[in-house]
Amino acid sequence: MLGSNRKILSSYKSATCLIRHYAAAVPKAEPKFEKSSQKANQSFMANIFRGSLISSQVFPYPDVLTSDEKELVNSFIPPFEKFFLEVNDAAKNDENAKIDDATLNQLWELGAFCIQVPSDYGGLGLNNTQYGRLCQIVGANDLGLGITIGAHQSIGFKGILLYGNPEQKAKYLPAVSTEKVYAAFALTEPSAGSDAGSIKCKAVKSSDGKHYVLNGSKIWISNGGIADIMTVFAQTEIQDKETGEKKEKVTAFIVERSFGGVTNGPPEKKMGIKASNTAEVYFEDVKVPTENVLGEEGDGFKVAMNILNNGRFGMGATLAGTMKHCISKAVDHANNRLQFGKKLNEYMGIQEKIAQMSMLQYATESMAFSISQNMDAGSQDYHLEAAISKIFASESAWHVCDESIQILGGMGFMKDTGLERVMRDLRIFRIFEGTNDILRLFVALTGIQYAGSHLKELQNAFKHPTANLGLIFKEASRRAASSVGIGGTDLSPYVASELQLHGKRAGECIDLFGKTVESLLIKYGKGIIGEQCILNRLADSAIDIYAMVVTLSRASRAVHKNIPTAEHELNLTKAWCSQASERCKLNLKHATSGERLNLYKEMAVLAKSVFENGGVKTTHVLDQN
Repeated sequence: MLGSNRKILSSYKSATCLIRHYAAAVPKAEPKFEKSSQKANQSFMANIFRGSLISSQVFPYPDVLTSDEKELVNSFIPPFEKFFLEVNDAAKNDENAKIDDATLNQLWELGAFCIQVPSDYGGLGLNNTQYGRLCQIVGANDLGLGITIGAHQSIGFKGILLYGNPEQKAKYLPAVSTEKVYAAFALTEPSAGSDAGSIKCKAVKSSDGKHYVLNGSKIWISNGGIADIMTVFAQTEIQDKETGEKKEKVTAFIVERSFGGVTNGPPEKKMGIKASNTAEVYFEDVKVPTENVLGEEGDGFKVAMNILNNGRFGMGATLAGTMKHCISKAVDHANNRLQFGKKLNEYMGIQEKIAQMSMLQYATESMAFSISQNMDAGSQDYHLEAAISKIFASESAWHVCDESIQILGGMGFMKDTGLERVMRDLRIFRIFEGTNDILRLFVALTGIQYAGSHLKELQNAFKHPTANLGLIFKEASRRAASSVGIGGTDLSPYVASELQLHGKRAGECIDLFGKTVESLLIKYGKGIIGEQCILNRLADSAIDIYAMVVTLSRASRAVHKNIPTAEHELNLTKAWCSQASERCKLNLKHATSGERLNLYKEMAVLAKSVFENGGVKTTHVLDQN
């Protein structure tokens, strides 16, 4: 007993030194978790950065819809599918770079532009999960048309749903629901893409305080040429209530084209999603009433980020439908194409491709509907998961479409097959609503900051140890157990018996992830913000861990409910976890390996040379020496 106490005391002292060192080094990274008196963050992903397992949002797999809610959304599926089968022509939309009025009118009649607007305002009143199910149908049929719908409601007027006051909702939601008034989200500028805080568009309050005068421009605005209502973000002068200091901060506005001074350029010529209208929008001395401020003055960045975060799960659901369509095309071809005396489906190389594509689709769909159902259950802690789902879905869909074209061979390259259009449409998804490069840094830095806030809490506890013994000894015991290889993350209570081995692999990755985050922050301190190669490896590891966990959870649900596809879902999950766990461990090794860190430095030198030369810097073998 005495020896045990000494070990705990030793762990306590070690933990004290470590936490003080670590907490002092925590970087200040945006965006920040807001300080509040709300309950502890329930995000599974945020907590694994702390080395902590909070399972409530992932185990068991969420199942929040009532039978009536399932019946309701299922009632919308036949008319949606009939529309794409009998009315919409995706190839024609792409060829004309426009959706004809008759098609758009039918979409309005279906309620496709107001799926999540409450019925009191004329919408269908569906929740996030129901919306996601309809997004899958759109994604399987026409992504260009899907952008027109999504730009309108997923981001265009979403700010009014999230932040609008009763008067704003009563005025604008019926218009965008039943009056065929299109909405748009106007954030991006020529000098401000992912760096939304550097926007130049400016709104100056009038001397009588009744309106703002808005000037500036926005580029690449989806629905920019057809929208009559826009959520616009502009710099405004804000006076600090405490210090009296004046500074510029971004504010969100609801802007009507009818205010005057709102114009747009011609539709952009794009690689894909040609059917959607994308245009530059100009604001010249636009008088925006003060009652059209969305949210609070100066809170525009928060409004913009929460709109994007709120809608990202829909991209995962949409692209899960796209992948399903691509896989069906590839399977149909492989089942019928005869080469060298055998059908393509008999070759192991083709089988491997189809299996990999199916695993990616399953993981994408599992992420999307885990997030949407947590949102419907009232969770506010889903931002990391939503960012991960956007990255994963957009990259997986590109791979699945590419492999589908490969399986079809020359036929896949032909326009009539339709996959070349899908590939062109897919390319934008890795760029807009937060580029995947920026979102990887968002995942890594937001998680690191959350881990750091925990250590600050512990550091404060050490200042008053007698009042915080429970917290201190809990942390010390955890570290002591970890140091001798016991007390690791145990997922066995949550996963089906058939998945115990794979649950153990996922648990090992979670533990290694937490230790790696801690060691990196001790080594780099605030400088970790500049180590983007390392942060990318952390983000990729986090993505693989989340994909493992949601597939383990969903497949376990299938087993427990005796769903007919349970065995297939088990096989998808086993194969995925085998791959993902190996990849995760390798990425975490690459985040700390001295040899790999030297490689990152060498690549930085290479890139600098190419930048300085303005392009490729080598001597051609045929040039004279």
